[in-house]
Amino acid sequence: MSKKSDYKGFVFHRMFTEEGVSPYDTVKWKKTTAEITDGAGNVFFRQENVEVPENWSEMATKVIVSKYFYGKNGTPERESSVKQLVHRVCRTIADWGVEHGYFDKANADIFYDELAWLCIHQYGAFNSPVWFNVGLFQQYGVGVGSGEGNWAYDWNTGDIKRARTQYERPQCSACFIQSVEDNMDSIMELAKSEAMLFKFGSGTGTDLSTIRSSKEELSGGGKPSGPLSFLKVYDQVANVVKSGGKTRRAAKMNTLFDWHGDIKEFIEVKSKEEKKVQALINEGYDPSFNGEAYGSAMYQNENLSVRVTDEFMEAAINDKPWYTKAVTDGRVLEELSARELLYGVAKGTWECGDPGLQYDGAIQKWHTCKNAGKIMSSNPCSEYLFLNDSACNLASLNLMKFINDKGEFDLDWFCEAVHYFIIAQEIIVDCASYPTKKIAKNSHKYRALGLGFANIGALLMSYGLPYDSEDGRGIAGCIAAIMTGQAYATSAQCASILGPFEGYRQNEYCMDEVIALHTKCAEELKVPDKFKYLKESAVNTWSAVDTYNSNGFRNAQVTVLAPTGTISFMMDCDTTGVEPDIALVKYKFLVGGGMLKMTNRIVPMGLKALGYKKDAIEKILAHIQQWDTIEDVVEDGKVYQSGLNPDHLAVFDCAFKALKGKRSITPMGHLRMMAAVQPFISGAISKTVNMPHDCTVEDIMQTYIQAWKIGLKCVAIYRDGSKCSQPLRTSGDDDNPVTNAEIEALKKENEALSKEVDALREKADAPVRHRLKPVRKAITHKFEIAGHEGYMTVGLYENGAPGELFVTMSKEGSTIRGLIDVIATLTSISLQYGVPLEDLVHKFEYQRFEPSGFTGNPEIHTASSIIDYIYRWMGKRFLEPKTQETVTVNEKIAPAKVNEFNEAISHFQKDAPICPNCGHITVRNGACYKCLNCGDSLGCS
Repeated sequence: MSKKSDYKGFVFHRMFTEEGVSPYDTVKWKKTTAEITDGAGNVFFRQENVEVPENWSEMATKVIVSKYFYGKNGTPERESSVKQLVHRVCRTIADWGVEHGYFDKANADIFYDELAWLCIHQYGAFNSPVWFNVGLFQQYGVGVGSGEGNWAYDWNTGDIKRARTQYERPQCSACFIQSVEDNMDSIMELAKSEAMLFKFGSGTGTDLSTIRSSKEELSGGGKPSGPLSFLKVYDQVANVVKSGGKTRRAAKMNTLFDWHGDIKEFIEVKSKEEKKVQALINEGYDPSFNGEAYGSAMYQNENLSVRVTDEFMEAAINDKPWYTKAVTDGRVLEELSARELLYGVAKGTWECGDPGLQYDGAIQKWHTCKNAGKIMSSNPCSEYLFLNDSACNLASLNLMKFINDKGEFDLDWFCEAVHYFIIAQEIIVDCASYPTKKIAKNSHKYRALGLGFANIGALLMSYGLPYDSEDGRGIAGCIAAIMTGQAYATSAQCASILGPFEGYRQNEYCMDEVIALHTKCAEELKVPDKFKYLKESAVNTWSAVDTYNSNGFRNAQVTVLAPTGTISFMMDCDTTGVEPDIALVKYKFLVGGGMLKMTNRIVPMGLKALGYKKDAIEKILAHIQQWDTIEDVVEDGKVYQSGLNPDHLAVFDCAFKALKGKRSITPMGHLRMMAAVQPFISGAISKTVNMPHDCTVEDIMQTYIQAWKIGLKCVAIYRDGSKCSQPLRTSGDDDNPVTNAEIEALKKENEALSKEVDALREKADAPVRHRLKPVRKAITHKFEIAGHEGYMTVGLYENGAPGELFVTMSKEGSTIRGLIDVIATLTSISLQYGVPLEDLVHKFEYQRFEPSGFTGNPEIHTASSIIDYIYRWMGKRFLEPKTQETVTVNEKIAPAKVNEFNEAISHFQKDAPICPNCGHITVRNGACYKCLNCGDSLGCS
């Protein structure tokens, strides 16, 4: 603490660290190799001798090393330790805090230690651009002597100027909202600024309602093309400029108000493209998100949302007419049915997931800066809602980390973590740079922050509480209230040191109104008696906000609930953002083939909280391992019981129904959770309302209506299997290395099985080749791949099983013909020695080399190579999909019957896109997607 009596900066007291002890000495470290492979077993990222905390999972390690470590791999400049990464970011932020008057050097050292401790212990994490960019200039000199950087605030003049060099003022925000005017210069300038945002790993949103509709006139005569034509331009910019300069798609949102002349076309545009995609898929084009079908469709790189007013929703519910208006003069353009428009939105959602809805009434009601203008749009995932030409840097806290030894949620630690992250995010605002002068100016003027949390689904399950329950929602609401209340209290403290945000006085009354709404909602919270301490803390926290508020606030907004894409891996979260778990059982593919079934690791904690003893827990876990569900299962007329009390089933409900189960969280369960936390969040919530494949358009429309009635700001709905895409890789040969910890955990469980296998091997006879009889039946199949004809002849055993293969190619050169002949001979010998055909199919399907292309076979539309076609055809001809079995590593517990991978897992999300980075199947994460293999996030940071 400073001894100066006139010191006005923050004073910190250590809670997580000790004086004289480095935060890096509070964990054990290990040297390991971070490696990521694709579905074919090819290594596309590998870094040896990386230093990470010993308790970090392999997933956290490989994601953080591959995504966030600076420097070209294999060069001296490459970061090799998490210590370097955390030091680079936290030291730079602490030094900025001293430089700009937040605290003195003594307090900066405490701030640095505490913040670094929170990061390495996985209590919290900043959004990806911070890890990408912060400290490169300050710690490593990256960008010294380079050209000018982006726009940034100048402390000496108070102006917005170009940064002197690249990376000196890094881009730190993941979320942007940009404006566009009704002229060509502005329309094209938006395309340019979006490209720069995508390049540095951020997402952006824009309301296109300012562009006149195609039903109006140009000043010089003629008809304007309307916003949808320019939407194509923005879509292709996002398609070409990948996010962060990597392979993942750029993240973009476009909104249109309900009164706009082109609203009907906007609602239908992605559905029409989806129908084109379906037609192409039916003709044999690659159905993956990265394939020819979707590659030729427009609007695939952006989310679309309709901004609806309360007047529109009332008209739709009451089946009243709705009038669209001209952008230029407000005259009526067309009379439409409000109900038909809302039904059209629901129909589009049913068909392809777009558009979503944003509710203007609720958005403006909670707007802290109404006098500065309306909130017109959002970032791509809809959690950041604020003024046009503004930005928000995000961070999230891992709620599971705050459960103390008594099983209570540690409020002191949680509030202190909020305190440190809000200060860090606030410091970043003026030390960062922005793609346009307008955004830099508004970021300085309003200083919006986006602190959030992850793992609420896991937290509730660990307490034995259902996600969809009053008690669960009460706890989630309390935690959100405490987080935002503490964030505003810290913001008020910061205002007492550096003054309120520049736009505060203009909007003081508006902000007081919103703070009063937060406080009132906190007083109305309801929680079980066991958790009353959470409500008391929520009420007290908001009372403290009033105490601190004499100097105003430093930040116009402080919290959002983001999808926590890549950073959820960094924190080893079990569930992301405010989402529940997608399923109790997930699949991991092992190097060399096969797959490992992994049960949600929070289930034992939840069972223990519900009073189950060790033997009962083990029985239930074995049941889940066998059937992929905690529910009782009926199979072949026999009932297999888990031993779980039926009253406890809801605790373990997930977003999707298990293959053998009947339960999942209902759409209203998702909506009610959002409604529980929304009153305590400055921005909005990135969350998917999951609906079953067999839901109707009317069901979706009613869900949208209910979301409006309960006061949500934004809603995205996903109907399972609603898009045409299908996973390319559906075999157990997909490669995803299992962690050392998981292998060790399984060794004991499988020890008895291993001994049995060894004993059988000792007794086994030498391998025997079962040749076919001299006279045998055979099947000959003619095929064609991209104009290259060939013939396959398969010799059969007496029972109809294949025993030999001959392949003749009519147009290939002698080399290719020779290689194909060798492949056929090896296949014949393998079959005769008893190698299962399914193993050969799984190993060799989807091998990619020329010739490749269309086949003319309706069962195999396209082939990536001759080998691919041969083995896929044999699989379809000789294997019965319903009888193929894959025995998991946990066979000792239960001989799990996993039919096809498609059947076992893809029902969770039949249209999940393929990860563009590694080729594995992604899963939905909020309004985005994430890859469980390499950690890539499609649309969120």
